[in-house]
Parts: sequence; structure tokens; C-alpha cells
Amino acid sequence: MNKSVRLLAATVMAVSLLGGGTGAWAASIDKEGLRNSTGQIMTNITTYAGLGDDGSHNDENRLQATFRNPYGLLVLKDGTLLVSDMKNHLLRSISNTKVTSMAGMMIGKDVKGFPIGGRYDADAASSVFQRPAGMAQDSAGNIYVADSGNNAIRKIDAAGKVTTLAGNGLMGSNDAKGAEATFNSPQDVAVAPNGTLYVADTLNHVIRKITADGTVTTLTAPSKRAVEVTPGQVLWSGDFVDGDIAKSKFNEPTALAIDSKGNLFISDSGNQKIRYMDFGTGKVTTVAGGSADGTESMYGLTSLYAAGGYADGDAQKALFNYPMGITLTADGGLLIADSMNYSIRYLSNGKVVTLAGDSKLVAGEADGIERSAQFQKPTDVVVASDGTIYIADAFGNKIRQLNVYKLPSELPKDDMVKVVLGSQIIAFDAQPEIVNDRTMIPVRAITEALGYKVSYQDDNRIVQLKKGDVTIELYLDKTGIKKIEAGKPDVLKETDTAPYIKQDRTFVPVRFFAEEIGMDVQWDNGTRTVILREKQTNK
Repeated sequence: MNKSVRLLAATVMAVSLLGGGTGAWAASIDKEGLRNSTGQIMTNITTYAGLGDDGSHNDENRLQATFRNPYGLLVLKDGTLLVSDMKNHLLRSISNTKVTSMAGMMIGKDVKGFPIGGRYDADAASSVFQRPAGMAQDSAGNIYVADSGNNAIRKIDAAGKVTTLAGNGLMGSNDAKGAEATFNSPQDVAVAPNGTLYVADTLNHVIRKITADGTVTTLTAPSKRAVEVTPGQVLWSGDFVDGDIAKSKFNEPTALAIDSKGNLFISDSGNQKIRYMDFGTGKVTTVAGGSADGTESMYGLTSLYAAGGYADGDAQKALFNYPMGITLTADGGLLIADSMNYSIRYLSNGKVVTLAGDSKLVAGEADGIERSAQFQKPTDVVVASDGTIYIADAFGNKIRQLNVYKLPSELPKDDMVKVVLGSQIIAFDAQPEIVNDRTMIPVRAITEALGYKVSYQDDNRIVQLKKGDVTIELYLDKTGIKKIEAGKPDVLKETDTAPYIKQDRTFVPVRFFAEEIGMDVQWDNGTRTVILREKQTNK
């Protein structure tokens, strides 16, 4: 059996990724996180909120609630999860099992039946937004919203009053104070400890700064790259330049995260990179994201964006496909919603790994384990105080949650072979054992835990495990395993270990039959534990 090893204590990243280190996420990786036999960090992905239907807001129990393109996430200081329900033009809150509308109201529907947004400052329940996106909260409890459809930055104070901090609804790039300033589809905001607000002004391709009195200034250089997307049609697109902040250039920056030094990580989506703005050195650098085509030239003559790709490994060679929401973890790493790779990536210690998302990079809605789980289009990611990771799956109209897999806390600390099914310890009336490097277990306890019925054919010494239309056959004192499924040809596979009878119990090799029924099978050598998990829990 292939052996996985317990994840060693995670080292923090280079200086640019230092962000603290005693939170729940740090504990779960350093002390309890596991890697499977391929080195993949073991995770579980489930649906936290949303039916998945594209519909008008339905404030219900969180699993029955409906969203329309949930885009941004924010964990409030009291632990409430705030969601920008973009195409419903609302801010929704999730607390315990309930979803409620926190700010915004619908003012009507268009001819196609879709909600209409607008801009109106009032108490939260009477205010109006238009395509709200990223959010941030300051130390005083004020919430800031990138109101992308209104080209404005809104503020919700601790009393629930909504005001417009900067922007007037018009599209533009004017630096000024309050309503005199203009934006072009801002997608995210981040607030520094001193109260300074930073804005990813996405379609202006720049990073902006707003002081407490609403004065807006542009920190980076505008792009002057013109692209002829079709004959005779020219668009201004973003560009790429590292170096001095004032000379740096971006291509559709969509997300921001502030580290403990007050510096900015920036998801430079159109450039397929993660950038870092260091106010101490006055420089912008690229911390992750290489060239998908292996050349220094980032753009074709008609390319609005750099070519996307997918690759884990060294940060400077890793590839993304329109990375969006980002957030820092307690151990100094950076979580990334890699939207068009339908994956959640993790940047730490100069390396990029994939935590979750279909291994074939296809969209879907399946919950499950690490690379068997699927997303439709993850646009944001946040970490709660207990280490739970929440993901806005915009096209899936759901909020998903990701947890690093942990062995049960009550697992015996001895040298006996143990078996767990997810987080459940399987109890046996005869002790599992290892024979020729294969873990052999009494068949009845584990198959019943999996919902299979066990039967025996004494004449030809066959053990049958049956569930629904699927039957698995194993043969006493003979190698081989057969899968019989209604409407499909029988499949016989060779094995190197045969079942046997001992202490009046039938022992079978756990890996062979578990993998045959679609289970993921891992071995944790440190605790001598077989870990069985269902790869997908909904499809």
C-alpha cells in the first residue's frame, strides 16, 4: 500500500508573505493536516449555502437559500459571513443556519425578469446597490463595498447607514474627492490598519487609494495598450510592468489582500499573476505566475489578456487562469480563487499547490475531496477564525466550504492497525492486520459501514458485496476481484492478495475493494491508519 506522510510543519513564506502564525488554519496544517500518497494536501469540500438555482434572493435556511452570482465574501468581526449577491444587487449575511438580507433592496425587474439595481443612500434595508462585489471591514466595524455597477465605493457604518464614500455612478478615472472622483467597475477594496482604503479599479487597470475624507488618488500607471479585437474595433486593455509603484501597470486587477506590514497582494487577473505592492520599498513585484507559452512576450497582437494555464510548483513558474479572490491565512500563505481553472490554489513558501478543484480542470458542482470536488467559477475566498475556508462559487450560485482533513481526535494512540471512514472510526470484532504490505480487514464491519450487504457462496467460495445495482465479488484463497453492474459488462481485475478466513472472520484487502467502489484510500503511517473517503458526495 502506498504510504502518505504526515504534513511537516509549514514554513512561512519569504518576507513578502509573513502574516502572523498562530491561527486555526496554521494549527490545522502544521499539526493535523495530512498529505496523501501523491503529496496532495487532503481536504474536504462541502456546500455551505445555496441550492444552486439561479434565482431571486430567498432568505431561508442556508442550504435552501438562493443566490444569483454570489461574488464576494467577508467574515465580519462577530463571525457572520457576508456575501455580495451580485446580480440580486444585495448584501446577504449567513449566521448559523440562516440567510438574511443585510443591505440593499430590489427596486424592480427588467423585461427579462432580472432584478434592477441602482444607487441610493439610506438605512441598510432601504439602500440600493448595483452589482456589489468585494468588501472589507475596518477596526471600527465600518464595511466598505466595491459597488461595481455604480462605479462607486460605498460605506456601511456600524449603525447600518449606507453612504457613498467616492464615485458618482459615472464611468471614468478622475482623481478627486468624494462624488467628483470616478471609477470603472471597481471589483475589490481592502482597508489598512490606519484606515486607508485601497481599490482594485478593474477596468481602469489601476490600483487607487482613498483617504478617510474620500480623497481618491491613483497609485499606479494607466495602460496605453490598444488592442484591435476585431477589424476596426479597438479597445484599451491592461498592461504589465513591475518596478516603481507609480510606473507599474496591471491588467484587470480584481482582488486585494493586506498583509501584517500594510502591504498589498493583488490578483492581477488579466496578467495571470499575483503581484505584491510594497510601500516600504516603493516597488511592485510578481510573487507568483509565469508565462503560459514559455516566452517573455505576454500578449498577442489581438490579446486582451496574457495566456492562462495551469501548473503547480515554483511560484514564479506556476500558471493561473484568471485568478480572482485572494486572502491571507494565519500561517502567512495566500489562498487564491483560480476562477477559470475552477480551482482553489495555495501560495506558500515560494510554492503553489492546488487544494481543491477537478483534476481535469472542468467546471461542475460536485462536493467531495480535494481534486474530485468541482467548482463552476470560484470568485472569492476567505478564512474564518476556526480555520474554515469559504468560497464564493459565483456560477454555481453557492457558497462552498473547505476544511483540511483531520483524523478523528479520539483515534487510539497505539500501534494497532486502524480504519476510519471519513471522520468515523470503524470498530472491528477481529483486529485488522498487515499481510505482505496489504491491510487486511474483517469484511463485514467495513462493508456494512459503507452500506453494502455481505453474502457468501460456499460452493465456489465467493464473497459478494452488494449495494443497489453494484456487486463486488472476491474469492477466498484466490486473487482477483470482479465488479458486476447492471447494464454494463463485468470487469475482472487482477490483485496480488487473496481473502482468507481467520478467527471465523473473512479478511479482505481493503484497498482493492474500496477503490473498486470508488473510494479514496490512503495510509497514514504515523498513526497506522487506513483512511477511506468518498471521492464525490454529490454530482
